[in-house]
Amino acid sequence: MALQGPIPVTFAMVFPHGCYIVGEVEPVKDFDASTNGRFVQSRDKQTGELVWQVAVMDGDPTLKPAQKTVAVKILAPVQPVPPQPMPGLPFTPVAFDGITATPYVNAAGRLAYSIKVREMHALTQPSQPAKASAGKDAA
Repeated sequence: MALQGPIPVTFAMVFPHGCYIVGEVEPVKDFDASTNGRFVQSRDKQTGELVWQVAVMDGDPTLKPAQKTVAVKILAPVQPVPPQPMPGLPFTPVAFDGITATPYVNAAGRLAYSIKVREMHALTQPSQPAKASAGKDAA
């Protein structure tokens, strides 16, 4: 099979309505290497880079409240700095580059995706919602 490991995707594919930072950038704990009182930061299995995490809110208005917040993992040698807040907005819009999605089955037995990125930066222009494709049935 040609698809093995993380699947490269675009920002528009993952967040067609944009996304907003709603948490702090934090190191991801390596639960296997950490011991009582000793924190070890996780490293990406493919690249060896340190793994950081930030909570973002998906701008898709059709999502249920429980589906709106997503953890995005950032692979970087040092802690990434979020973009500056935009005046007049309650949340900071953000964009990501170098995105991959890794499918997995979650604890509820449902398909889910782990989102990893290489770069976080300020949104340079507003996101435009993706148009529905012709022939797509309404659910």
